[in-house]
Amino acid sequence: MLSFAWPLVLLLAPLPWLVYHWLPRARQDQSALRMPLPGHLVGVASATAALPRRRLRNRLLLLVPVWLLLLLAAARPQWVGEPLPLAPSGRDLLLAVDISGSMATEDMPLDDELVDRLRIVKQVLAEFVQRRNGDRLGLILFGSRAYTQVPLTFDSTTFAQLLNEAQVGFAGDRTAIGDAIGLAVKRLTERPQQSRVLILLTDGANTAGQVEPLDAARVAADAKVRIHTLGIGADEMLVRSFFGTRRVNPSADLDEALLAEIATRTGGRYFRARDPAQLAEVYTELDRLEPTQQEAQLLRPRQALFHWPLAIALLLTLAWTGIRYARQLQPRHGHPHREEAT
Repeated sequence: MLSFAWPLVLLLAPLPWLVYHWLPRARQDQSALRMPLPGHLVGVASATAALPRRRLRNRLLLLVPVWLLLLLAAARPQWVGEPLPLAPSGRDLLLAVDISGSMATEDMPLDDELVDRLRIVKQVLAEFVQRRNGDRLGLILFGSRAYTQVPLTFDSTTFAQLLNEAQVGFAGDRTAIGDAIGLAVKRLTERPQQSRVLILLTDGANTAGQVEPLDAARVAADAKVRIHTLGIGADEMLVRSFFGTRRVNPSADLDEALLAEIATRTGGRYFRARDPAQLAEVYTELDRLEPTQQEAQLLRPRQALFHWPLAIALLLTLAWTGIRYARQLQPRHGHPHREEAT
């Protein structure tokens, strides 16, 4: 439907009429010379006096529409479309993923073979991200150092693509858990204070970085950032060597006590995933703990139309100016003389 952003501007429409009728008119000088006119000149004088009045009427016929069109443009007409649903305003959710050298450990079963941990993380995270409709998602990758791979965004497709491009060792072979938490807190506190969540996934202990993990957790708690921690890696795997096959614990370096303490201090939870099925269950549980369902919002698209009356007013003004200029260029002819009969 058609609406106006500033409809009160249209109340100025009668302003020229009010100015013309109510402001004091300039008094004309009445001391003009009076002289009698012959009878045949009276009609000429009357026609000459009527000429300015006709010109004034013609100008008003043009200027009044121009005035109304300018008022119409100033009132900002706009076409309001049908209401469209907006994506619900969800959470600011950061995912911190460990890409240290240990994430290349092949202890995760997939299609009857063992694959590396990062490959499984990418697969499960991609499904998790697609379910987070309405959340701002960000990705931090960390190893010996931490860096932001994806800033907070609603674009889940780009998020999944950049996550898939992550490779083991890009950030170093060691694990800087404290630095990853510190970077996440910095990114989340830049956002308006609402539900700020960090999901941190690692398979080891803090072996690098400049910030102690528990100190970073304290800062996160002060900034109202809730951290869910997730330890990944199998409890045992068979390793073949020259001396035969033996069982080892590939997750011996996982510091579960530290991860649990970080989650507790920030109001989150600690999860343990030993295989792809458990990892998928963890992210399903995170969906339950951090729901995206929010109050529905609607948006009515608006299209500005002020340029149409403004353009018509400009064209009318140009046309009027052109007509006046053309009249001034026309040669002026005197009155024809009557021939006397001979």
